Amino acid sequence: MWASRRGILAGLLAAPAVLKTAEAQGIWPARPTRFIVPYPPGGPTDIMGRVVATQLTRDLPHPVVVENKAGAAGTIGSHEVARAQPDGTTFLVNASAHCIVPHMMRLPFDALADFTPITNIALVPLMLVVTPSLPVHSVAELVAYARANPGRLSYASSSNGGAPHLAGELFKQLAGVEMQHVPYRGSGQAMPDLLAGNVQVMFDSMPSSAGAVRDGKLRALAVTTTGRQPAFPALPTVAEAGVPGYEISTWYAIWAPPGMAPALATAVQQAVAQALRGAEAQARMAALGAVPVADTPAHFAAFCATEYARWGKLVRDANIKAD
Repeated sequence: MWASRRGILAGLLAAPAVLKTAEAQGIWPARPTRFIVPYPPGGPTDIMGRVVATQLTRDLPHPVVVENKAGAAGTIGSHEVARAQPDGTTFLVNASAHCIVPHMMRLPFDALADFTPITNIALVPLMLVVTPSLPVHSVAELVAYARANPGRLSYASSSNGGAPHLAGELFKQLAGVEMQHVPYRGSGQAMPDLLAGNVQVMFDSMPSSAGAVRDGKLRALAVTTTGRQPAFPALPTVAEAGVPGYEISTWYAIWAPPGMAPALATAVQQAVAQALRGAEAQARMAALGAVPVADTPAHFAAFCATEYARWGKLVRDANIKAD
């Protein structure tokens, strides 16, 4: 899942040479490039796309512009990219929902076959938090409480079918507990009810909950990644705290239309890797609690296939349906 530091560094160092070769050979398009974000402006996917686009515009001979094509759970913008020419002028910037939504509703495209994987931009860890009124201080205590009170706990999520929702369903499955899912339209809408104790549990993005945790308004029990996070080094992972095999993150990535030439896909990936090395991009990523990845197209393609199968099984097992 994680790109190696050595692999990312190699990509960063090679990027300028690859771009010059691509330009000289006429691989890189001689007109503006579009990043299509299939959600409204201002959300995390939009922000992630704009961080990369801003830096790429400085690095490349032609601008990279972000276009928001929202609607139908992200499928309108995605479908436009699936039908576009693979000439380097149109790309999709989407989240892990790209590999989740297809299992919840019928789509006019195949999420794997109808796109060329370019690179995973970054991962954003989730944090397991509870309202302070809940008498639990660890994952083990939460599991014990949930088992002693089956169905009485409720967990909030920022959307139906998103990574925080699936994080709760995966926890229920692996820990063998029952909790009721309460979806909201964004974590900002869920937070007041969580703070008030109207819902008791949430798997929220780390940047979203970090302030409330530091202020003592929420109690953090664990992070959902495979390793501990520098921002909260004392927090264990869910897996090491008593739920073996548990791991999930929100991730954001770039796809091209189907049939893109491997040389162009490689040039774009390495341009993104170079963009993520910039000081401004690194600062923005850190503020979002994001861990840059910038893996190769081949690595990202394998990752997408694994994620698609993994979350498809969970969606079916939990009988998750679209709104």
